[in-house]
Amino acid sequence: MSLNEEPRISPLGIRQAPRRRKVLIGVAIGAAAVLGAVGTGVGTIAMMRGVYSLASSSTSSSGQTLTLPNGTGNGFGGTGGTGSSGGFGNGFGQVAPGTGGSTGSGSIGTNAAVTPATDDQKVGVVTILTTVDYNDQSKAAGTGMIMTSGGLVLTNNHVIDNSTSIAVTVESTGTTYTAVLVGTDSTNDVAVLQLVDSSGRDVTGLQTVKFDTNGTTAVGDSIYSVGNAEGTGDLVTAVGTVSATNESIKVGNEYTGATESLTGLIRLASTVVSGDSGGPLFDGQGEVIGIVTAASSGSATVVGYAIDIDAALAVVKQIETGTKTSTVQIGYPAFLGVQIARASGGTTTTGGVPVGGVFAGLPAATVGLVAGDTITAIDGTPVADAAALTAIVAAHSAGDQVVITWTDAAGAGHTGTATLADGPA
Repeated sequence: MSLNEEPRISPLGIRQAPRRRKVLIGVAIGAAAVLGAVGTGVGTIAMMRGVYSLASSSTSSSGQTLTLPNGTGNGFGGTGGTGSSGGFGNGFGQVAPGTGGSTGSGSIGTNAAVTPATDDQKVGVVTILTTVDYNDQSKAAGTGMIMTSGGLVLTNNHVIDNSTSIAVTVESTGTTYTAVLVGTDSTNDVAVLQLVDSSGRDVTGLQTVKFDTNGTTAVGDSIYSVGNAEGTGDLVTAVGTVSATNESIKVGNEYTGATESLTGLIRLASTVVSGDSGGPLFDGQGEVIGIVTAASSGSATVVGYAIDIDAALAVVKQIETGTKTSTVQIGYPAFLGVQIARASGGTTTTGGVPVGGVFAGLPAATVGLVAGDTITAIDGTPVADAAALTAIVAAHSAGDQVVITWTDAAGAGHTGTATLADGPA
């Protein structure tokens, strides 16, 4: 790919239903890629911390401008296939329509073949399907890899971000387990899950992937990835080569305008697509050298990006220590369970936090908060806006009790004690 081309870079998780625009207090806000429906094209992107949407561009470490997806134009079909605007074919000539805009067409291009994964290639690889925002109609899909026979799974943070339940299928056996969140690092886009059986016990006896922790990845090396392409639940393998190392990508937050960066990435000449996020990148010896995380669209030649496995495993080690930091969350965050009302201009009002809604059965609803109320203090500390409320809740752990002060729509004051719950991932 020449430097004057401008591919759009997107994370490779899949969101099945359109994201509802809201702020969830006590939640690490964010999600896998918001793609309209499983198999559709890139629309809103979500990566790392926050909700990432319609950012205009980012810059790679080589100085190349990388235009982020906006869901208009450039179908990305399988061989012989066509897709609607921003749509994806699945690599086998079939088509999953996109979500609006003019019709486009695409092809696998010159990278390499995409084929169904063999039995050997499936070993240690899992597909992930999450429910988002307590809404069974809102799903996200991605990939992961088994690190231990006891069911520790490595994936991208953006694959499970904002999930309220996580189902993981071990593709070599076809068995589906519930996953519990061990910890996440939103800045480095890494998440660790624990698979449990129907009794809630950690699983045993699983086959794992093999990590290459001693090798050196170099430009020109042959690689292949295995992933849940398009979120179908059927693993496919994409073959390619390493085109660069130590790459960086920036993405922007649609709410704050802030940017986050992934650094030290492996750049791939390989056909990786939405749903592959969190999946393994293998070297020629079948050892994992990276986590597939993002890819370009809008060009005949696909450029993929993977997190170097040494960097990812360093994060895993930190999570396993159980030490929470400014970027590492251990387990689930504390959750109050309120939705914040936004003013017509997109900002919240001052002098308290207006409640736009509450989740049934969760702390805010249990204590008596309803839409139209205004939260004015937590534990006696005034909260002037949503940021202040978020900071106070984030400083707590699930199970902590907090005293909430609020006024109702009629102006009457109330106080109640709520026990914070486990929030979405």
